[in-house]
Amino acid sequence: MPTRDPKERARDFFEVTTGYTMEMALNEAARCLDCKNSPCVSGCPVGVHIPDFIRELKKGDAESAYRVISLSSSLPAVCGRVCPQESQCESKCVRGIKNEPVAIGRLERFVADYHNENCTEAPVLPEKNGHKVAVVGSGPSGLTCAGDLARKGYEVTVFEALHEAGGVLIYGIPEFRLPKAIVKKEVETLKALGVKIEKNTVVGRTITVDELFEEGYEAIFLGSGAGLPRFMGIPGEQLKGVFSANEYLTRTNLMKAYKQDSATPMIRGGKVAVVGGGNVAMDAARTALRLGAEEVYIVYRRSMDELPARKEEVEHAIEEGVKFYLLQNPVEILGYQNPDDRRDPQNGWVKGMKVIRMELGEPDEKGRRRPVEIPGSEYELEVDTVIMSIGTSPNPLLKQTTPGLETTRHGCIVVKEEDCSTSKQGVYAGGDAVTGAATVILAMGAGKSAAKAMDEYITNK
Repeated sequence: MPTRDPKERARDFFEVTTGYTMEMALNEAARCLDCKNSPCVSGCPVGVHIPDFIRELKKGDAESAYRVISLSSSLPAVCGRVCPQESQCESKCVRGIKNEPVAIGRLERFVADYHNENCTEAPVLPEKNGHKVAVVGSGPSGLTCAGDLARKGYEVTVFEALHEAGGVLIYGIPEFRLPKAIVKKEVETLKALGVKIEKNTVVGRTITVDELFEEGYEAIFLGSGAGLPRFMGIPGEQLKGVFSANEYLTRTNLMKAYKQDSATPMIRGGKVAVVGGGNVAMDAARTALRLGAEEVYIVYRRSMDELPARKEEVEHAIEEGVKFYLLQNPVEILGYQNPDDRRDPQNGWVKGMKVIRMELGEPDEKGRRRPVEIPGSEYELEVDTVIMSIGTSPNPLLKQTTPGLETTRHGCIVVKEEDCSTSKQGVYAGGDAVTGAATVILAMGAGKSAAKAMDEYITNK
């Protein structure tokens, strides 16, 4: 897919990839073999009918292709941009055995963008079935669950803690990867189906799960995500200039800190170290560049082969100038300390990071070679800002305020795999609140499964 010039895009927040033209989309769609057994569909967590939508696109009918996708997916314009298709549907593509697989994700993006730009018809409101359900959280799992239930005729209310709907799609993924206008468009489509969204409502504080049942909701889906950041527990993490990736990206994306006139405080410029190697780490590093950083380093304790981020995101980061410090791990964050002059403006701020070199040892329980410290290899890396991107956990609030809700020792909600039901009757859950931080499409798959199970539960009840 065409991309903008790295030097130009690394200093603004406009989208990096520019999308297919109709001619490019038709050429790519023509590569699809329309396999009889459709192996690509088995790789899609929401079961999009991939050969069917590509078949419509081959005819030049992008709108019909969109209708096929929307039978399975509530967020096609989002999925076409942020799903790891290379490890899902495209990994099953027969074309990929001897050549490049069909670019399914890019075709999905094209079809969704075409619909959003050209279709002005409002969706047909489903006939109401007289039942009322609640969805907690308006991230990808919550929106998917809400959309599927609304299409079945349910009165659906989504409760969102923040002042914007979209969850991680709004506060986590940067504008240059996922323009917020696209997320808002997808949300408006769901609202046109009759979905109500109550913002600034913290379930567990504003209202509890049990109180939602008392208000007449017959089933509840918990899709509250995993917004509690993890830290390493090393000295210096309390210094000014140390962020979690969650906070850093939320300030930038949701609170618009990237705008020069924004009232949201943000550190700009200097040298920035991002600890971690996932997609969120790439987002934070590339965001730091766009906020004016002189140098940005990814500090990761394994090698490039083990880096969990999508290959495309890593390539874009390297093109834009992010430097990778691999097989290295921080052991201490260093700060300015001047006890003789407490008025010194540098007091308590980050000035560097002590890093130790690593080597890969024996495989761990997940099969990845375990990183081992090399004694005596420590050195100091001069940085002004440190961003920790080593994972997140679910907020413990729902567990604390919902009697009978079982969670793991990491705070993840326990569900039955076959139907996403929890230990509390009538309560279902999915997405990062269950799995910990994972992908958008896996969260959507859970929302879809939960909607089906909630419908069966209410129908049988």
